[in-house]
Amino acid sequence: MDQEARELAEVLRRIAAGAGCAGFGVAATDPFPAVAAELDRRHGNGMSGKLGFTYKDPVRSTDIKRSLPWAERLVVLSWGYLPAAGIPGPAEIGWGRVARFATEDHYRGLRAAAARVATVLVERGYLAEPIIDDDRLVDRAAAVRAGVGWWGKSTMVLDPRHGPWLLLGSVATDAPLVPTKPMGRGCGTCDACIPACPTGAIVAPGVLDSTRCLAHWAQVPGVIPRPLRTRMGDRVYGCDDCLDACPPGFKRLRMAAERRGRVSLVGLLGSDDSALLDRYSHFYIPRRNPRFLRRNALVALGNTIAAAAPAEGEGAAVLAGYLGHPDWLLRLHAAWALGAVGAARPSGSRPSVRRMLVHQSHREKQPEVVAEIDVTLAELGPGA
Repeated sequence: MDQEARELAEVLRRIAAGAGCAGFGVAATDPFPAVAAELDRRHGNGMSGKLGFTYKDPVRSTDIKRSLPWAERLVVLSWGYLPAAGIPGPAEIGWGRVARFATEDHYRGLRAAAARVATVLVERGYLAEPIIDDDRLVDRAAAVRAGVGWWGKSTMVLDPRHGPWLLLGSVATDAPLVPTKPMGRGCGTCDACIPACPTGAIVAPGVLDSTRCLAHWAQVPGVIPRPLRTRMGDRVYGCDDCLDACPPGFKRLRMAAERRGRVSLVGLLGSDDSALLDRYSHFYIPRRNPRFLRRNALVALGNTIAAAAPAEGEGAAVLAGYLGHPDWLLRLHAAWALGAVGAARPSGSRPSVRRMLVHQSHREKQPEVVAEIDVTLAELGPGA
């Protein structure tokens, strides 16, 4: 039986490799109690921020049998998305940046590979279900157990060829496959990712404080905290800084030559809801509400204009227009962005920004926006 299982695993490995997967492994479906305890701890101390996903039910997300009682093995796959994801190039006024994993739906290839693996298993008479970007499973824990990679100090899973530039997924099955061994590697003394984080969100090796993480704030609802808005820079979705700093990933970075991952902020802010949801259908946008994508774009636009001061172009007019937007969340972030633009100007050229903000404060009814404008005007200074 072991021989048959090994032969089946080899067939699956070849299928995965032929479909473009970077890694393949097999893990038992025993629970991950240490991971569950850590999820509980971070939820309890607030470090999970507004994240749901696997934090919603740690017991369920660390024990696939809670969802699929018949599952005996996880066929774990990884997908390398560099060099295909390209390189964003230098910052430009009016252009936002998207993290490499989201320059397109890079999960598409991984989903197709998992579907092919599942099909073969079903054809052999076994149950099989792909688990891709799914809150029923902490995919990083499964990948480490299966030997697809190791858990890096950045909290990402790394392998020697691709570094952290990997997407992960599994196929749950009742096939009696022989588990593969965990990878006998780690980050060693390297901690390059920790100081690379622009907000100090990696508070200890392998521990991420999501409340400081820019990628987290780009994907959750609500107001982006004031102290983090300037740090958002030109980011519209995601953040690659800790990945960029990871030495095992340098080779893949050098191979990425195509310019990708830049979006026109003015174009984004001028698009209607259906156009945004269609173009960015592969983004996780809270409640599928484009207001959060526009919120990010307003912050990025303010930052790119401020960085290029005194040059502005049409971006400043777009920010001014959003001061009167029906959505209070967007008015709030537009007010902050205009303040950032004003603060970057010489003091003698700030009055126009101040007049716009004062005018809006006289007609504003939303308390949060009034408070934002008050703080912004105070930062600009009296008589500015």
